[in-house]
Amino acid sequence: MTVHHLLPADMRRLPSPWNDLTSERASALEELPHTETTERAALDALAAALSGPPESPVPRVWSDESWELFDRIRHEAGYRLAHVMPTADRFTREGVAEVLREWADTARPPVPAWWLDDQLDLIVGVLTDQALAGWAHDVLRWLQQEPYDEAGVAAAAERCVENGLASRDAVNLLHALGTPHGEQALLRLVRNDRAEDSRSQARDALVWLRRPGYEARAQRPARGEHPLLPPAVRELPYSWGAGFQWPVELPESEENISRARAILEACAPSEPVSEPVPAPSWHGDEDEEPPAWLEVRQIMRELMPYARLVTEERMADATRECALLNIPGVPRDPDSEEAARFTRRWVTWISGWIAGEVFTWLGMYVDDDTLVTPWAMELAERYARFGFVPDRAVAMLNWHDTVSRSREALTRLAVEGRLPS
Repeated sequence: MTVHHLLPADMRRLPSPWNDLTSERASALEELPHTETTERAALDALAAALSGPPESPVPRVWSDESWELFDRIRHEAGYRLAHVMPTADRFTREGVAEVLREWADTARPPVPAWWLDDQLDLIVGVLTDQALAGWAHDVLRWLQQEPYDEAGVAAAAERCVENGLASRDAVNLLHALGTPHGEQALLRLVRNDRAEDSRSQARDALVWLRRPGYEARAQRPARGEHPLLPPAVRELPYSWGAGFQWPVELPESEENISRARAILEACAPSEPVSEPVPAPSWHGDEDEEPPAWLEVRQIMRELMPYARLVTEERMADATRECALLNIPGVPRDPDSEEAARFTRRWVTWISGWIAGEVFTWLGMYVDDDTLVTPWAMELAERYARFGFVPDRAVAMLNWHDTVSRSREALTRLAVEGRLPS
């Protein structure tokens, strides 16, 4: 009878413990001494696992029935697979089918034979992927503990990401390796089309590795650089890392009120904005991809942690860094017209976030209405009418709704349909 092996031929020839598919594999690897010889054996094992599938993969189209059946198999029969097929050379389609059919005969509620047969190729493919991923997880984790040939380990981890084998663990390994080899591999991966699903994680790892450079740049004074924000805004002492938020305990002093007014007047729009300023915090659905601008903002606030550091030079540095990390939507040439538009957009957004926090402080923490009447109400109405952080501006009007000037502004905005939904 023909036997259909599910793992690559080179992997089936591996010695113990590299061929182990059981739950004992992790402890067996932990007992191995970390030497150049054992590390070479681990790298050879990964190369064997990546040496190619024995046959063309079966297209996978999941149905509700597929998910239901797979979930039951994972919980009720998964442990039997390693018991019957404990090594890579024994992991076969026929072996998996036999285990599943034996389970189906005794499962409660019962699993009809036709249902299992109809879903078998799909289930076998996923179980094979899981067995291989679990195996690679343990091998990569072992390699991370005490690497000798860092260049060789980084190359093996990079290949794992390219081939979708325990990609998360492989990126974690590259992060742990750090500079130069881990960082260089991660920089290649963020541009590698074969690693598209791992790009975001790879970028996160790169930001961590490159953060000392960001911090060094941020600590340099901005003397001689060309500021992008108005003078009143540049005097803001509160950091972008804290969202430009004003301290809750800040007193309602003349100095603080004057600063708030000067910032709002400096940032006030003179015409409707072409695109809204995104909310400073993003709350998407669990399966929703975060917008790319969040990654851009992370780099920018690392390089420009205070408003006084938002300069042409640092914005160009941030643009180049974002392009290096291959963040979507970032212009590749910092001297292009596209880059100029990119800079204008981000200066507008930064101004909006700063102004929004001023409105929040004036609304929530300034109790004396006389300190903000009527100038704050006039500015809030202007911001809302032109669509520049209208939610924060209107919120401030609502917080001071005992003042007639606030109520009048809210009424006019409602008539004009300018109130945020």
